Amino acid sequence: MKLTDAHARLRELGAPTFTTNDAAALLRIEGSHATKVLCRLAETGHVVRLARGRWALGDELDRFALPEALTAPTPSYVSLFSALHHHGLIEQIPAAVYAVTLAPSRDVRTPLGTVSLHRVAPSFFFGFEQRGTGPKVAVAEKGLVDFLYLGPARSRRFRALPELELPRSFSGRRAREMARRIESRSRRSYVLSKLDRILENAGKR
Repeated sequence: MKLTDAHARLRELGAPTFTTNDAAALLRIEGSHATKVLCRLAETGHVVRLARGRWALGDELDRFALPEALTAPTPSYVSLFSALHHHGLIEQIPAAVYAVTLAPSRDVRTPLGTVSLHRVAPSFFFGFEQRGTGPKVAVAEKGLVDFLYLGPARSRRFRALPELELPRSFSGRRAREMARRIESRSRRSYVLSKLDRILENAGKR
């Protein structure tokens, strides 16, 4: 099979990311053969290998789609530093795409950028929006509450917030309601205390 034909067929999947098995089924070839074809396409820059068995059409992939592409079938959504910048709460552009997930926490380096995944309890996996089939992104309030939730984590990555500016649309009430859904009493108390201080300083009590 010609590489140009394989690439054209892969575009017919209608998705920016796919697995080796997806490609094998579409191209009607064995998995081992699909891997060879995909590796050759990666060498020419037509596809990008994100992780073992998972690929992307690099010219079509939104960076915010990377987290869920890497954790699938386990869900994830963009949050933390990335969501805070996306919603205009912080100015600094994060070097990585930060996401909350039900998968294990880890940093993943891909040719399209680094993805920083951070696990939360299943009961706390909510508070995101999705437009059509696009990437899931935390609302502004959940992005901040997620950051505070992970403050006590061993990585210490979320101990200190960067300079924060809450937009007029930011709802302190909504943020508190989200924080109150934290099951751990000690973690809930910690987050609410931090959140109240932030809201008071921003005049949003």
